[in-house]
Amino acid sequence: MATVTPKGRPVSVATWYLIEEHGRLMLCMNADRARLKHLQSNGYVALTVLVADDFGTHISLQGHVVSIKSDEGLADMDRLSRHFLGRDYPAKDSPLVTVHVAIDRWFGWSGGRPLQY
Repeated sequence: MATVTPKGRPVSVATWYLIEEHGRLMLCMNADRARLKHLQSNGYVALTVLVADDFGTHISLQGHVVSIKSDEGLADMDRLSRHFLGRDYPAKDSPLVTVHVAIDRWFGWSGGRPLQY
């Protein structure tokens, strides 16, 4: 995921994500992360997802933050952890936040051809 610092510098980090039923991107992060501060000052996000066994297939999206809230009981992080690891998130001692992002635009590539919107 990529964010923009208050000084305009782009920053990217690997992250877990889910596309929820309503089409919004869900991200979770520690409450003290720099990227959270970036999102609070400039709510734009970019994310690129690669297919694990086919580097040429990917989707890239751009969006904007629609909500930032405390992840009470780490319910959202547990959902992410179950998706990526198959089990609940093991570290329960750090406060986490959930960020929902509305997807403004996306582009994909697969089999040498662009994916259709």
